[in-house]
Amino acid sequence: MDHAHDRDDTLEARRERPMTAKGAIAAGNPDTARAAAEILQAGGNAFDAVLAALCAACVTEPVLASLGGGGFLLARPADGAAVLYDFFTQTPLRPRPAGDTDFYARLADFGAARQEFHIGLGSVATPGVVAGLFAAHRDLGSLPMRDIVAPAVAYARDGVRVEALQAFIIAIVEAIVTATPAARAMFSRDGGNGALLGEGDTLRMPALADALSALADEGEALFYEGDIAKRIARDCREGGGHLGADDLAAYEVIRRAPLTRDYRGNRLLTNPPPSSGGVLIAFALDLLGRSDLAGLGFGAARHLDLLARVMAETNRARIEARIHDLPADEVADRLLDPGLLARYADEVHGQPASARGTTHISVIDGEGNAAALSVSNGEGSACVVPGTGIMLNNMLGEEDVNPHGFHNWPPGRRISSMMAPTLIEGADGRTVALGSGGSNRIRTAILQVLVNLLDFGMDLSHAIEAPRVHFEGGVTNVEHGFDAREVAALTGMRGDVKTWPDRNMFFGGVHAVTADPATDKFAGAGDRRRGGVSAIVGDATSGD
Repeated sequence: MDHAHDRDDTLEARRERPMTAKGAIAAGNPDTARAAAEILQAGGNAFDAVLAALCAACVTEPVLASLGGGGFLLARPADGAAVLYDFFTQTPLRPRPAGDTDFYARLADFGAARQEFHIGLGSVATPGVVAGLFAAHRDLGSLPMRDIVAPAVAYARDGVRVEALQAFIIAIVEAIVTATPAARAMFSRDGGNGALLGEGDTLRMPALADALSALADEGEALFYEGDIAKRIARDCREGGGHLGADDLAAYEVIRRAPLTRDYRGNRLLTNPPPSSGGVLIAFALDLLGRSDLAGLGFGAARHLDLLARVMAETNRARIEARIHDLPADEVADRLLDPGLLARYADEVHGQPASARGTTHISVIDGEGNAAALSVSNGEGSACVVPGTGIMLNNMLGEEDVNPHGFHNWPPGRRISSMMAPTLIEGADGRTVALGSGGSNRIRTAILQVLVNLLDFGMDLSHAIEAPRVHFEGGVTNVEHGFDAREVAALTGMRGDVKTWPDRNMFFGGVHAVTADPATDKFAGAGDRRRGGVSAIVGDATSGD
């Protein structure tokens, strides 16, 4: 069967016959999703909605998202080719001597374990979120920027309820959000004099409301050349940071062709190099595509063992391919080389039977426009741009994006990321938009949701809710929910298996939506591991 031909015919049908509802949204917070829904109801498209949700997330998910961070938008217009907007952070042009930087360690407390992160002005890379917001809006938006930022401005000024997940994350990174008076004032009761904000408290960010309004009026030049840029450059110059006015002025959003692969007759579009998440997902799918996963049965020991072995080989291939050292245009060619894939496939099939601050938003509208957006601020640097409520990122303090060690990054280079906003164009005409938070668990979470959808035929909510595995550091982590007998058999096969007592944010947080023009149906699912919610926005008369 010519699946590509079928897909093209369905795409044309979708363009000619819009769906009845206005769209579907999945995000990591109810208010984030509500901002996108307001925009769809006001007549905006999927790109307007996802950008409004991005701005809102800077208020509703303030550790995970910030105008001082970076991210990626995979956008597929109904009447055009898909494009990946790379607005991730970039290394400074002129590194400051390591001994002259504001760069120090803080421990995040996960309860069962603690993890060291590095913060301070010396950890700040050039932010890209503001540039990405405006670039995507110019290319794809239909509503004025003032309308796009309006929900976030209202949230920041009037206040939002701190949800359970956000309270949990704030508690985890207490040592970071209390490291400076400005950060403490953002995340504490009584303007910094009380305890940290907890579930049910109200978070207000009036300075961020003013900054968003000013950006809507003045454009991104305010952030990259104007008053905000001057404040960032001054603080870095006087306080031990690397960034200068030239770093901000030179920053550009990069529009990339998505990495495209076929899997079981479906077309996968994902984040291309220099980011690593998409290419590693493609590598793993190429290995899994050589097996009859459906025949193994979901949750069977052989299924879990195969996933773990593919994850292990993907980790090994990542190291062997040395993708951090390659020019961007060579990464996919090296890692997806048929010879390398064949060798790793032989090894997989021949064998015997961290919570970085990332959030994701998916939107598809009734016209067929699809958007998948992932954003990160690291854990935050604890450095707030004066008078703006914008906490800057700490990407230069992230071990997994600094493979050659701290202070050894090449200047002026886009930092690699595991974030992998992804679209599926199904052989049956369906479109799925998805992505995940979860540091190096991003790719294994997305991989398993894709397999659940495309191999096991699960619906979207079950594909996301299903338990997961993750292989790392020689240990196969197994989430609660699999049959105990199969887990025992897996332990016999692999030895070092760690079982988790419940669903856990360790295993990522996939937020996804799907549109099926054949049935005129939308579906959405937010991953409860990371506070996920979804919404279907009805037509103007539905009241939804």
